[in-house]
Amino acid sequence: MITVFGSTGLDQIGTVPRLPKPGETVLGGEFATAPGGKGSNQALAARRAGSDVKHISAVGDDDFADSALRLLRAGGVDLSGLKVSPGATAIAMIFVDAKGENCIAVLPGANATVTAADADAALGGLAAGSVVMLQQEIPQAATERALDLGRERGLVSILNTAPYLDSTPSVAHKASILVANETEFQLLSGRGMDELEAAMLDWSAKHDQTVIVTLGGDGAKAATKGELFHVHALPIKPIDTVGAGDTFCGYLAAGLDAGLNLKAAMKRAAVAASLACLKPGAQPAIPMAAEVETALGWIA
Repeated sequence: MITVFGSTGLDQIGTVPRLPKPGETVLGGEFATAPGGKGSNQALAARRAGSDVKHISAVGDDDFADSALRLLRAGGVDLSGLKVSPGATAIAMIFVDAKGENCIAVLPGANATVTAADADAALGGLAAGSVVMLQQEIPQAATERALDLGRERGLVSILNTAPYLDSTPSVAHKASILVANETEFQLLSGRGMDELEAAMLDWSAKHDQTVIVTLGGDGAKAATKGELFHVHALPIKPIDTVGAGDTFCGYLAAGLDAGLNLKAAMKRAAVAASLACLKPGAQPAIPMAAEVETALGWIA
């Protein structure tokens, strides 16, 4: 069982020919809504990868809550730890351009009501070795408490450093596995892309931590116990990259939960993330395990 402790929301997605500059209006195209929130996205990805998943989160008591939970319920994610808070469900406003790049603004709503006490209730009874997945779209005090519990109880905690916060450097070292994109890791390490591999090895050794940096179309790199390795993405033409990072994280957690070694779990996660770029949206684009297994055969 994987426990995902994090956000739930509803994505509002608009397509535009290019992303607007500050103060600029760009005439766009289509509009759609889809379930979202980084925690929910990662929970669904882990579930579609084949793991049993429990998602600890919060939604509002508004009309958006059912829409935000629709695919989690349909996918069989355990929502028994979900709480309903007075007020709004979180909303993400997303623009996607013709190249598949995106910009996102998140209005946290009920996600802001998740507390350190919720972490105690959700994780306090987990056995050593259980996998816990975290992001940074709920109050950082709750995430930090979950990371502390992970250390105390011997859990395998995976922290995705998105969205990057001012407080990220003070908590990032507490996870068993750190997953960051290249921009986030540069902010965290204070070093440029020309020093990426050395910075990863240094961070991993200093904090006794596995560090994974996702590289978009170039796949992902990992540093762990003095070793550095690279897994490749599929060669694709992306339609929408909005769900790629969360798909990677969910599939990574599921692979480790299933007993795969780190490199094998990352290879599967990188292929899944590539496939997630071939459809619009975040949760709707997350591939099923059978699709990923077929695609793995293309690069074997």
